[in-house]
Amino acid sequence: MAQQTAKRKKMGIVKTLGRAFLGDVRYGEISLPFFSYVMILIVVGLVMMASASYAWAYANEGDGLYYAKNQAISAVIGFIVMIFLAGMDYHNFKKIKIPGLRNLNIAGLLYLFGLIMLVLVLLMGKDEGGSMGAKRWLVIGPINFQPSEVAKLTLIVYFAYSMEKKFKKMNKFVPGILYYALFLAPYAVCIGLEPHLSGLVLICAIAAALIICGGANKWWLIIFLVVGILGIVIIIKWQGGIDGSYVATRLKSWRDPFADILNETWQTGHSLIAIGSGGLFGLGFGNSREKYLYLPETKNDFVFPIVCEELGFIGALAVIFVFILLIIEGYSIAARCRDRFGMLLAVGFTTHIGIQTVFNLAVVSNLIPNTGISLPFFSYGGTALIMQMAEMGIVLNISRERYFPEKDDTDDDDENNDDGEDEYDPPKEA
Repeated sequence: MAQQTAKRKKMGIVKTLGRAFLGDVRYGEISLPFFSYVMILIVVGLVMMASASYAWAYANEGDGLYYAKNQAISAVIGFIVMIFLAGMDYHNFKKIKIPGLRNLNIAGLLYLFGLIMLVLVLLMGKDEGGSMGAKRWLVIGPINFQPSEVAKLTLIVYFAYSMEKKFKKMNKFVPGILYYALFLAPYAVCIGLEPHLSGLVLICAIAAALIICGGANKWWLIIFLVVGILGIVIIIKWQGGIDGSYVATRLKSWRDPFADILNETWQTGHSLIAIGSGGLFGLGFGNSREKYLYLPETKNDFVFPIVCEELGFIGALAVIFVFILLIIEGYSIAARCRDRFGMLLAVGFTTHIGIQTVFNLAVVSNLIPNTGISLPFFSYGGTALIMQMAEMGIVLNISRERYFPEKDDTDDDDENNDDGEDEYDPPKEA
């Protein structure tokens, strides 16, 4: 009898912890269209990356499927993470406090973690090769990862939490613009020092989207953005004038991709050749010519030109169309969300995928200078794939439409909390 009582108590604890983790989830209510788009992109991306990387994998590793196997492992890990986060109540990011640090929750801890990783990569990061001295990778034991990919997620989570908490003040310059610029600055400086220009622009664009949706005064934001753009232009002009610098080399390749195709403009030139060679229907899956050691980085930043070459304009357009559907559904989930925190999370993650996709397509087609930015779900890289799938898992969790709030969670923030902390009180289920 005593044994049964102890067993019941143990099960009660498990149920309590489970409810705290899951929140008031009603299973089966995730956005199936969004899930379908994610899975299509992952599967197609894995298959096309396997084809695009085959020759380089065989030449470098002695196994044509070397990169594909590693990516498949990352995809499995990412899928597990995605399903885990799809089931976890996203409010835990702000509800769960760190023991011993009363005012620090998971969102705040994630921000600090992302910043520490970005600092460490500058101090002890390694050059992955082919990036002109850039330090973007951190090796800790058997783990090799890119902190800038982690930083995107951590910044979005913290900004969403903070903007929900302070939304009544977001229309003022100091709390709505300057405050977040100061929190963005350490991330931006670290990424800029790697150097990772595309990553810098991407994380700033994500932050700007969140600030807009968070309720900032648009005129203050416009002024701030103009100043920021002028600063970037000045840096590019300065660096572009230094012969042989990272920026100068990229600008040279952009202006005339065939000017020095046997040397500095080789990659950009052959990317355009691959895109043009596909025609309307492509050369057929696996029949790319440029992947046979002509076009570098076919496994990573330049996987899409191989998609164009093998699947043609029609196939490439189909891939782009799925990305568009994913982005539309992501913003729809944000629009339908019943609390500000979830809305901002969905906006941030969807914007990340959308802008990064546009940047990659612009780079490989030479619409903007080659800055080394990957295509979500397609490009080789375990860190990026796992982080992207983690973000999609959170968006799926947001799509569950679990709550029907009677009032906004943050209406009484300033009156009820001396420190401005927003304590989330789950509303009643409908």
